[in-house]
Formats: sequence, structure tokens, C-alpha cells
Amino acid sequence: MTRAHQLELCPSTLWKILCKDLGLRPYKIQLVQELKPRDHAMRRDFGVWAENEIDLDADFHCKILFSDEAHFWLNGYVNKQNCRIWSEDNPHKTLETPLHPQKLTVWCALWAGGVIGPYFFRNNTGEAVTVNGNRYRALITDYFVPELDGMNVDELWFQQDGATCQTAHVTIDLLKETFDERLISRNGPVNWPPLDLTPLDYFLWGYVKSLVYANKPETLGELEANIRGVIADIRPHMLEKVVENWTSRIGFIRDSRGGHMPEIIFKH
Repeated sequence: MTRAHQLELCPSTLWKILCKDLGLRPYKIQLVQELKPRDHAMRRDFGVWAENEIDLDADFHCKILFSDEAHFWLNGYVNKQNCRIWSEDNPHKTLETPLHPQKLTVWCALWAGGVIGPYFFRNNTGEAVTVNGNRYRALITDYFVPELDGMNVDELWFQQDGATCQTAHVTIDLLKETFDERLISRNGPVNWPPLDLTPLDYFLWGYVKSLVYANKPETLGELEANIRGVIADIRPHMLEKVVENWTSRIGFIRDSRGGHMPEIIFKH
């Protein structure tokens, strides 16, 4: 609008010039994690390691249990950027939101064979809480390890990122009891560098959040039920494509020498 006014053009005319005459397209800014100089080498080294493992075992990427947590805010469906009210006059419509909105903290593990979870972090009275070391280790002992029963754990790897509650030595030792040296984690046998690389980041959380707010849940119970339902409905063929996509991302890490990956649109 500002540029159109400066050029004394109407916005639609300027838009046609940019798109049709000059062949330009609008792009959204991509938010990425800041990388320090040493991070590039760490990312590159991990990419080389992962590709070597895939060369030795073509199904290696299908044997990794990727894990992560995410926050789901009860008022998450309110998005003022996508909300427009059409009127002859500005109605000055406002929507009050709580100062400290309610949220659920959810954990999942995703691999080619399915999704383990969702697991909701709660205290002894059943109230939603965030993650700390004790709660994370309780998740591993009381939920995650029992969910592995019947699976060939000796062939599986486990990945987690660099949160302090996950990388404490007591937590790493606990995970080694199940996965031995097949642990990808900061402070683990295989280092997990700063990476925008887990299938939960580039697929699961975005996919789930795009659906769970459709009916505008009004309570945490309704939001939890929606999360459970969406994850339960994820089909095996979707997971196969998601995990296969991971190998492409490893390739981008190699080609960019540990730099940021270009934005990749994943089509399920």
C-alpha cells in the first residue's frame, strides 16, 4: 500500500505489474534458528554420519524413533492475521484473551512404524504442567518404555533434542538402559546438533495444529480429545512419506555445508 501510494498507482495495478509484467512472487519470511559458527560443522558432521549409516543400512532412517514436545494453547485457533471482518465501517471488534492462557504440553515419538503418543504432561492432581527432568524421566519409565513392548528395540534408535531435562546425565543413563549406544542426543553417544530436522517439526505438530482448532475447543478436555483424534487418524502411508522425506533433508544439510535448509513444502 505504501509503495503504491508513492508511485501514485492503485494497489491492484501495482500488484499486476509485479506479478504479470515482472514475474515476481510474494514470499513470507522464513524464521530459522540462529546458527553459531561451530553449529555449521556439527550439522555437517551429523549429516555425513547419517548418510553413512543409510549407506550401510538402506532402512536406517526407518528405525529411528524421533521425539519432541509441543505446546497447544487453548486459544490457539485465534489468528488475527487470517481473521477479517468485512463491513462498511470499522466495527473495532476486539477479542479478549486470558493473560495466562491455558495450554497442554504434549510429547510424541514418530517413526516409520507409527506414532507413540500423545502423552500429556500432568501433575499428581491431573492438571496440565510443563516439562522438567523428573516428569520427563517419568514419561520414559512409565509410558515410553512400556509402549516399546513387542517391538524389536535392539534395532531401533532414539532421537531427542537438546532440552536440559533431556540431556541431564541421569536422563541419558536411563535411556541407555533401553537403547544402549543407539541414542541420538546432545550429551549422547551420537550428538544431535542444532537442527530443524525432526519429522515432528516439519510435519507432525504443524499438521495436528492445522486440524485440532477447527471446532474451536473451549476446554482443555476438548482440545486433548481433538489432539488424540487427529494423531490416531494419521495413516501409515503418510508416515512412510514423512520419514522418507528426512533423507532429503539430510542431503540439504550436506549440500549447504551445515547451513540452513531452504523451506521445503511437505505434501502428505
